[in-house]
Amino acid sequence: MSRNKLYCHVAVSLFFSAASQSQAEPLKICYDQWAPMTMFPSEASPARGVVIDMVDEIYTSKGYQTEYFEVPLARGLDMVAEGLCDMLPEYLFSKNSENDFVYATEPTFAYTTAFVVRRDDSWRYSGIESVEGRRVATGPGWDYSSMSVEYQNYLDDPKHSSFVEVIAGDDDVVDRALRMIRDHRVDTYVDNDLVLQYALNRLGLEEDLRIVRPGLEKKLVERPIFSKKIPAAKRQKLIRIWNEGRLALKGIQEKSLLDKYDVRFEE
Repeated sequence: MSRNKLYCHVAVSLFFSAASQSQAEPLKICYDQWAPMTMFPSEASPARGVVIDMVDEIYTSKGYQTEYFEVPLARGLDMVAEGLCDMLPEYLFSKNSENDFVYATEPTFAYTTAFVVRRDDSWRYSGIESVEGRRVATGPGWDYSSMSVEYQNYLDDPKHSSFVEVIAGDDDVVDRALRMIRDHRVDTYVDNDLVLQYALNRLGLEEDLRIVRPGLEKKLVERPIFSKKIPAAKRQKLIRIWNEGRLALKGIQEKSLLDKYDVRFEE
């Protein structure tokens, strides 16, 4: 191929590539920080997390051009409700929550939970009675009732207020809770098992703290939500693509995504 023909071939290829991208349907996605499931990229690390990797793979393969908005959860919910975002990839599933959005059928994951304690602490969770007298950390307004009504009632009961440390803030509650356990300011914290694995490794606290299982009685089920402001046909199509795509990612592909962030579901 001559040089002129090569230039012409490259120019035509770039034209059709640009045209293809311009014709891709945009998909606006709001999400909050919950590493390693959903993560805000930085110069040091461009990773967006397990769930965002799933979303990107599922929708770009169907011709969508994804656009991400990194926001606190409350703002993300508002943006979905207002139609500023088409979807938010993970939200606690509740039959009473479907007001300004619609849930997909397929969950992102059904997460097992676990507790963190200091390495020399022999405590295990064996029902709400085992929490009595222990200093526990939580976030502002966090709701554990889908996993354990008894645990949520314990946190809400005013007589336990001196044993419940509510950590303010949007992005670093997990990190601060773990450091507070290490520093003997609280005794335990419960969260998604994968989140705890990732945080302990990232913070280098594995020699000071350890994860103890079992966690709360039920799993934490999270599903993508889609805005009611977008046309019904478009919303139904987006939900169908997610449901089919998430099922297709089970097994080896799902494990590969988890391995990328060095986390795994414990048997």
